[in-house]
This record gives sequence, structure tokens and C-alpha cells, in this order.
Amino acid sequence: MYFDLNYVIEQVGKEKGIPKETIIEALEEAILAASKKKYGSHLDLEAHYNVELGEIEVFQFKTVVEEINDTDMEIIIDTAKIHDPECMIGDSVGIKLDTSSLGRIAAQTAKQIIIQKVRNAESDVIYNEYKSKKGEIVTGVIQRIEKNHYIVNLGRTEALLPVKEMVPGETFRQRERVKAYILDVEKSQKGCSILLSRTYPGFLMKLFELEVPEIQEGIIKILGAAREPGERAKISVYSEDRDIDPIGACVGVKGSRVQAIVQELRGEKIDIIPFNRDIAKFVCNTLAPAKVSKVYINEEDHSMEVIVNDDQLSLAIGKKGQNVRLASKLTGWKIDISSESEVEKTSKKIIDELVESLKVNEILARVLHDEYLRDPRDIAKLTADELNKITSISVEDCKHIIDEAKSIIDKLDNGEENIEIGGGTVEDVKTETI
Repeated sequence: MYFDLNYVIEQVGKEKGIPKETIIEALEEAILAASKKKYGSHLDLEAHYNVELGEIEVFQFKTVVEEINDTDMEIIIDTAKIHDPECMIGDSVGIKLDTSSLGRIAAQTAKQIIIQKVRNAESDVIYNEYKSKKGEIVTGVIQRIEKNHYIVNLGRTEALLPVKEMVPGETFRQRERVKAYILDVEKSQKGCSILLSRTYPGFLMKLFELEVPEIQEGIIKILGAAREPGERAKISVYSEDRDIDPIGACVGVKGSRVQAIVQELRGEKIDIIPFNRDIAKFVCNTLAPAKVSKVYINEEDHSMEVIVNDDQLSLAIGKKGQNVRLASKLTGWKIDISSESEVEKTSKKIIDELVESLKVNEILARVLHDEYLRDPRDIAKLTADELNKITSISVEDCKHIIDEAKSIIDKLDNGEENIEIGGGTVEDVKTETI
């Protein structure tokens, strides 16, 4: 070696952000491979970094013997004592090899190993750095434009922004700055791969976090977001402090905060929804500006039937079902929306069928209807005590109703009657289901 490796290792470590130990390990492996290529892979060779000399030393280890049978693996004791005066028969003695005469091919092999090792180490550093940033917003520069994606320069590395993860209709020019959400970070044999997104709901949430100091401080919490990128979005916010108006804080003075986000998202309309622990009220909030008349909750199916006035139906559903679709995504509940007149028409028919088939009065039939007990199979599954808690009628009468329901099921299964209860005309109702 004709130069001090200590300086080189330190400089490469600082430039690439790679630990010195990793660089030393790469150098040792590279020189060892080159030495085996020159002297023979069958030899017992080891490479070690000498800090004081600033070089990689290669040693060939041989077994100390009285009589040599294999010159490559054995050394006579008299010669061995030159290298280690205290050695004995059977010991292993290391003999330093001259690495200054490594051939061109061996040197090229060493170079390739070093480059690959440093590249892998650099990839590990970048992966560990950006793995911790997953779910955060980064700002980069458009490096180049390819058919289905943009390559974004983040400084130390590049990231991928696919066209499908961009707001529909938006384009970027080369060297233009762009904000995006780190959707995923993966490590492969080719290196570290960073996937960016501008359509993910988390991008909207993080933009609010950047714009609204109260969210950064934890005074206001974002509990969820739903988007149809480039068109409309809904975001739910909440504050434990009753003196704080979470919606006002997110909107900002004269809408300054929310407008900055709308501009970043290319004009995407944003509804800021106050969260409510009462799920029915929360769903009603998400359907704003439509006014809700009634809400029926079906816990088992995790669904809700929302009733609105006739003049509110189109407003609640939204253009091409967009309003109710976003409300469903935000709340996580399946939402059916119907107008009062249509529901009453359908309900009247179902109630009449319940009265006739179960031989109950109209008030009790309406109770069963409102509790989603509209099918004899659902009623037959209940015990008399369970039905008693729902209807408040006597247990004896409950048994009678359950028996009637079972009788209807038997007739249906045997094909004796063609009875339709609870679902025969549901498709006649104009609803929007998510």
C-alpha cells in the first residue's frame, strides 16, 4: 500500500454516511478475494486492517510440522520460529504476504467488491433513514420524467412518484419542486426503493399538520380522512379542549390555512367534519350540508339506514354518490340513504305483511320493522326473553310470534306458500348504498 487508508476510510464514511467498520470490512473482504485469486483459493488466508500502518495485511496460515508433506498448508518448525519464536508442533502460524504485487484482474475484483459493499452499506443507511420517515411528507425535485412515473431527487437518494399516485390531471416539469407522502420504503438487491404518493388520505392529514400549529401541538387531533383525489375530501377533527374550535383552527383566518392545502391539492374541495363519539351524530355530520331526519343503526351488519327529507336526498347522496361514498369511507360504516316518502311507502308494505303473516297489531309490527326484524328467519333466531326485551310484550306472546315465524319458514322451505316479508319491494326504493 502506498497511501494511508485511515484518511480515505474517514472521508468515505463522512461522505456516504457509512460506519468506518463497514468500510474496513469491505476492504478486508476485497483484498482477501484478490489475494486468493493471485495465490490460490485453496490456501488458508486471512485479511486484517492494521490501523497503525493504515493498510490491509494478508496472512497465509500454515500448520507447524517436523516434516513437510504439503508446502501450501504446512511449514517446518525451524522456518516457523522465524515468524513466531514461541510456536510449537501443531500450531498455526500466520505468514504475511506481499499484496503490493496483486495483478490487474485481482485488483479489479477487489475494486468491484469494494464498490458493491459500499453501495450496499449506503443503501442500508438510506433505508434505515427513510424507513423511520414512512408516513411523513418530503419535498424533492423532479429529476426526470418517465412514461408511468416521475423520479424525484430527495437529496441523498431518489424516489418514485407513479402517475397513479398523483392527483388526476396534474403534471410536473423537470427541476420543479414537489411535496409528496412517503407511502412505502422497501429494500431489495438493487438497493433502497422509496414510493411516494399525492393521493393517499395520509397526505391530506399531514398537510393539515404542517399548516395548523394546534395539530402539531396535539391540541387538535385528526381522526381520519377520505379522498377522491382532485375532486373532494372529508377530514374529521376533534379537540378535548372545549374552548378550542377545531374547525375554525383548521380553516384559519379568512380560510388561509385550508386554502393553502386546497391549492397544493390542485383545487380539491375539503369538508372539515367535527368528530362525535355518538356514531349516529358523526354520520349525520359527515353527510353535511344535507340535513338528516332519522338514523337506524344495524350493529350486526355495521350499517346505517339514513332517512332524509325528499328535498335533501340528492344533496345527501351527492354528485354520482360522492358525498355518501366519502362519508362511508370516513366513518367506516355502510350507509344507505332514502327519502322519507319512499321509506314510508316501503315500510308500510313491510309492516302490513308482518301484521298479516305474524298475526300482530300494526304498532308491534312497526317496532319489529324499526328493530330490523323484518324477516321471519331473523325473528325465529330469537328467544322469547330476547324478543320480550325488544318489544316489551309478554313472554307468552313472544313465544307465539316466534312460533308463527318458524311456521312461515317451514312453509317457505316446503314450497307451500310464496311469502315475501321485509325485502320484496326494497329495490323499489331509491337509495344510495355504500
